[in-house]
Amino acid sequence: MHKVPKARYTRSENQPPPSYIGLRLYLDTNSPLDTITSLIEYALNAVNSGGKTSLGIRCKNGVVIATEKKLPTILVDEESHKKIALLSEPAGIVYSGLGPDYRVLVRKARKKAQTYFQKYKEHAPASILVREIAAVMQEFTQSGGVRPFGVSILYAGYDDDGPQLYQIDPSGAYFGWKATAIGKDSVSAKTFLERRYNDDLEIEDAIHTALLTLREGFEGEMDETNIEVGIIKEDKKFQILTPAEVKDYLEQAE
Repeated sequence: MHKVPKARYTRSENQPPPSYIGLRLYLDTNSPLDTITSLIEYALNAVNSGGKTSLGIRCKNGVVIATEKKLPTILVDEESHKKIALLSEPAGIVYSGLGPDYRVLVRKARKKAQTYFQKYKEHAPASILVREIAAVMQEFTQSGGVRPFGVSILYAGYDDDGPQLYQIDPSGAYFGWKATAIGKDSVSAKTFLERRYNDDLEIEDAIHTALLTLREGFEGEMDETNIEVGIIKEDKKFQILTPAEVKDYLEQAE
């Protein structure tokens, strides 16, 4: 029988690592199966404890994703710190968790989107691209010498089946949502969304709802430098709002 590689910590054998970021693995071939579960739990902890809140709302004519971002110091150029990424013309994603892990996934996802487009001369449907991203994340839960990605992702897209919103977790599990949130304040954000969401929401209302939801758990003052918003409408072209556009929506939401 094939034995699952065992993860050993640099600390005492029975002590968990102090944080997911500080986890160092040494592999051998005599491991209990619960090691994989433990690593996924550390990955989820990186999302739920350290990740700033991100959310998504699917509406009648599109999808909105929004996120808060906090810079470690005012000396950092906010333009160099982006959390929402374009994958292909009709698809974008946002994350909560570890930024370096997210950038690796963005590169892999863009490559898969480009490969599909080159082969079929059309953009990949949401279900296919989401499944490909989830497969990469799942593979990293069981391969030797690597650890699970410390991120959860929200995917916003528009295909022949209409607007699409998916959440992908570190285990590789993924689900379609009408509205959802990930990150540190995801529980309270979901509660707020449950009160505000209805099936008749349109894109403008969804943007306002997203900003109001983020404001519920936001520490400090929200402005165009610490909030990002991405939208996709019936034209199937994902767009990241400019800081000026975000500022206008924030003023309207007051």
